[in-house]
Amino acid sequence: MFKIKNLFFLTVFIVGCDPSSNSQKKDIDLTGISSYDYTLDKTTQKLLEKQVDDVLNPKNLDKWMKHMSSKPHHGGSPWSKQNAEYATNLFESWGFEAYIDTFRVLLPYPKIRKLDLISPKRVSLKLQEPPVKGDESTFIKKDLLPPYNAFSADGNVTAELVFVNYGIPADYVELERMGIDVKGKIVLAKYGGSWRGIKPKVAYEKGAIGCIMYSDPKDDGYFQGDVYPEGPYRNEFGVQRGSVLDMPLYPGDPLTPGYGSRGEVDRLTIEEAPTIMKIPVLPISYSDALPLLESLGGPIAPSSWRGGLPLTYHIGPGPAKVNLQLEFDWQLRTVYNPVGKLTGSKYPDEWIMRGNHHDGWAASAADPISGMVSLMEEARGIGTLLKTGWRPKRTLLYAGWDIEEPGLLGSTEWVEYYKKDIQDKMVVYINTDGTGVGFLGVGGSHALEKLVNEVSSEVMDPIHNVSLQERNRARLRTSNNPDSERSDLRIYPLGAGSDYTAFVHHAGISSLNLGFGGESGGGAYHSLYDTYDHYKRFSDGDFTYGITLAKVNSRLVLRLSESEILPYRFINMADNIKTFIDSNKKLAKKVKEETIRRNNLLDKKAFTIAKNPKIQYSPPKRLSEMKDFDFSSLDRSYNKLVDAAISFEKAIERSKIDNISQTDLVEINRLIREVEGALTHEKGLPRRPWYKNMIYAPGFYTGYGVKTLPGISEGLEERKWDEVNLYILEVSKAIERASNKIKKAALLIG
Repeated sequence: MFKIKNLFFLTVFIVGCDPSSNSQKKDIDLTGISSYDYTLDKTTQKLLEKQVDDVLNPKNLDKWMKHMSSKPHHGGSPWSKQNAEYATNLFESWGFEAYIDTFRVLLPYPKIRKLDLISPKRVSLKLQEPPVKGDESTFIKKDLLPPYNAFSADGNVTAELVFVNYGIPADYVELERMGIDVKGKIVLAKYGGSWRGIKPKVAYEKGAIGCIMYSDPKDDGYFQGDVYPEGPYRNEFGVQRGSVLDMPLYPGDPLTPGYGSRGEVDRLTIEEAPTIMKIPVLPISYSDALPLLESLGGPIAPSSWRGGLPLTYHIGPGPAKVNLQLEFDWQLRTVYNPVGKLTGSKYPDEWIMRGNHHDGWAASAADPISGMVSLMEEARGIGTLLKTGWRPKRTLLYAGWDIEEPGLLGSTEWVEYYKKDIQDKMVVYINTDGTGVGFLGVGGSHALEKLVNEVSSEVMDPIHNVSLQERNRARLRTSNNPDSERSDLRIYPLGAGSDYTAFVHHAGISSLNLGFGGESGGGAYHSLYDTYDHYKRFSDGDFTYGITLAKVNSRLVLRLSESEILPYRFINMADNIKTFIDSNKKLAKKVKEETIRRNNLLDKKAFTIAKNPKIQYSPPKRLSEMKDFDFSSLDRSYNKLVDAAISFEKAIERSKIDNISQTDLVEINRLIREVEGALTHEKGLPRRPWYKNMIYAPGFYTGYGVKTLPGISEGLEERKWDEVNLYILEVSKAIERASNKIKKAALLIG
């Protein structure tokens, strides 16, 4: 009933070069040609996809998950190596050329973990996750690492405790308003509100000497529903493990920034590595957090800070005082990345890559094995096509990344090591990272948005009798989201937090990230209780959504592989970039208004106090005055992008593949796949040159969360006006570079 229209109508607003002039409105009315209709025989394409669908078997996902999650498989563990070998052998049995790519990276394991409340009473916290009766995976002790935060600093610190809510920058503004300073203190932060690594990072910048993090039951526990084993939610002993590597600087091996950690390479010392956290950090359960919070005095926490524990939440500092002692075994450990390869029959030097990591923290069934087994079944399905004599036109690569959880080490080192080949040959990287039950979520490069919508409009939800796209459209309508009526539903821009990061942000490769969620029972994330039994009972227990994910991804892979002209659509890209430009203009206006308001308040306060000579007062420094920024270069580059996108669309509409020479086809596809790379800048972003994409990046203080046009937006937020001016120009140049490639491709198409 919410069927996608055949015609693609888009209204684009062309902004004049003179920012003071009236905007001109230009309507674009283009026939929405399918991304594969104009490149090959549609019947052949449908037959390939149906052949894969017909062999997909949920029993395989069940069997593989039970095996791969039967033992702890954290990076560097024996079972992680075994899982890599297991996947490699299966790839080979399905007709792939299969091998394991290895690297050596720094990965600390915990040696000492102690946390004691020493006043106003003494309590030694347990810091353990007990096994659950009926779930055999929780009883496995061999090779199991206890809860810890990877890349925390060593340390033995004693100090008063301060509760800092989620420990994000806005919370410290509130603390300062209340006159509370965390310098020399140990902070206690709730998980949530931002990526975990931001919490100790900000605490350190504010002068704290240690950081403790816990999952509050209001966010992640009994407040949400029954806890494990009665229900899916986090029980009182569940601990969220995770990395606190400063990945907004760069992910991957902290000792080899920007180059692959293989062989005799130069390595930083641990002390030199800027991404290793500078203070000790420890995750705990809400059972262990309870006596700490009970012992805090000081002001009562604001209502928005209060959690679900049976107590009055106080902030401190003190009288609670704690001793935190952590020591780690800092060693180089081996990355095992299994890779399966099918060499392309027509375009062997054009690569399409799928990936999902295989390492976890304990049994780790949902994250990541649910995604890994879907990838494996997808690869098996495509492998069955080989028996018919079919070969992919482009080279297909299927990978299982290792040591992802501690900071995307396996995929980042692979990208850094093979960067030149990747930039010369890779068409797209398609990522998954676990999956569950519910709605299809897709993020990625917006030139692929049209292709994603075509696939999601054809694949049916396995429970509801509607397409995946129709179900997402209905969900948007329930929240009155205006994008629900857009011809193609938007895909979200990529921040960080999974293995697409090095591809899209460092190498400039078009990327996608997909998975199902929204209706799985949460609460086992990164804990001992993320097990096969938990997944079977409370998530995709019959693996129907895992199979559906394989259907979606196999279609994406096959359409990208078999299309004579790569199925990119740049009108979608232009429309999304327009929203990024508009949001940054609004941010500039907001920041200017806030700057003026803040300075006026300071001036008034200083004037009032100046009239009373008895008051000793040193007024805070006024914020530097912000001028209106000139976005006209950005508007002009956007106009060129729209013109190029229209030219490309019209060229596709009137073209006939048979009239395009093979030499021109190769050149057209080279230009198309280089569009994403054109949006990068070799010098990268301010204070973090590893991140080179000018259109999106993880935020410096959001971690996983995306910032669009980050050089501009973060310059505005941090009031670095020179950076704003510089990156308005750099983003404009990047968009023009992309436009030029699109225009050249359109001219060659005809």
